[in-house]
Amino acid sequence: MASLANRDGNLDGVALRTAGLGKQVSSPEGLLTILDDINLEIRAGESVALVGPSGAGKTTLLALLAGLDQPSAGRVWLCGTDLTTLDEDGRARLRGRKVGFVFQSFHLLPALTALENVMLPLELAGEPRAAVRAREALSAVGLDQRFSHHPRQLSGGEKQRVAIARAFVTRPEVLFADEPTGNLDAASGARVADLLFDLNRQAGTTLVLVTHERTLAGRCDRVLGISGGRLQP
Repeated sequence: MASLANRDGNLDGVALRTAGLGKQVSSPEGLLTILDDINLEIRAGESVALVGPSGAGKTTLLALLAGLDQPSAGRVWLCGTDLTTLDEDGRARLRGRKVGFVFQSFHLLPALTALENVMLPLELAGEPRAAVRAREALSAVGLDQRFSHHPRQLSGGEKQRVAIARAFVTRPEVLFADEPTGNLDAASGARVADLLFDLNRQAGTTLVLVTHERTLAGRCDRVLGISGGRLQP
């Protein structure tokens, strides 16, 4: 695995950093504070779980860290780049190069086969060997026999394995996972969790995981609690 300095382009080996990060949204009652004064550092290669009650701000924080949303206050650095200095297109380009996602609801395109879903981010990046790399990624998650299957032909666990293959196929530096086992039964969820952590360890990826499952959170290097929009000491 590359050194931390080489992996994220920063001499200090920090993959994600926030300073005074806040998010407010309008509501009928006025401004509603979702996140307030979030200051954190996540080192390259570290796995971190974000836990807390529903509505605590976990998913909002993940979206801000990934540049999917913009903060009302503060700054976010992703792999050394200040996201608050980029426009929407710039953030999208950075995500395409540096970031992978796994969502609770899979987010597979129903008209595409498993292979085509995994190929998509590679094709968008202009990768000439997209099909070869996508087949390798699907094989790595045990779906050698599902290349031509559409999402409707797959079980929930298989859909999430396709999503994991798609997330890792671009060799991201940071992987964001939002309740990756939330829509799965216990047995399928356990298999998906094993796969996620095994692949993450092999790739040396920085993992930021939102979960309600304490067992899943406990597998991470560090657990950060969020309540009322603030990190808990």
